[in-house]
Amino acid sequence: MKYVAVLALCAAPAFADPPTVQEVTISGDRVSVTLFHPDTGWDHYADGWEVLDADGNSLGVRELLHPHVNEMPFTRSLSGVQIPEGATSVFVRARCNVDGWSDQLFEVQLSN
Repeated sequence: MKYVAVLALCAAPAFADPPTVQEVTISGDRVSVTLFHPDTGWDHYADGWEVLDADGNSLGVRELLHPHVNEMPFTRSLSGVQIPEGATSVFVRARCNVDGWSDQLFEVQLSN
């Protein structure tokens, strides 16, 4: 029985941690996001992030077109993000090419 259990453990898929948003800065219509994800290469990497309003509507998506294996954490920006007037906060979530969108939302409090 031990042999079967060992085989089952070896055959189980390896799950990496989801990508996490570590920092967000907003300047006008430009949003810069710092992400961390244990990228392993083209087979598993953080491939995007999204800015959401308080109702969950997408305000902008930044696609990441390649792995950042040796560059963790890393920061990428997106211009043209229109934050609704009067909004008090926005949320950022990250995505990886294997697991999809993370359930974790990073809240950014806005000063009006």
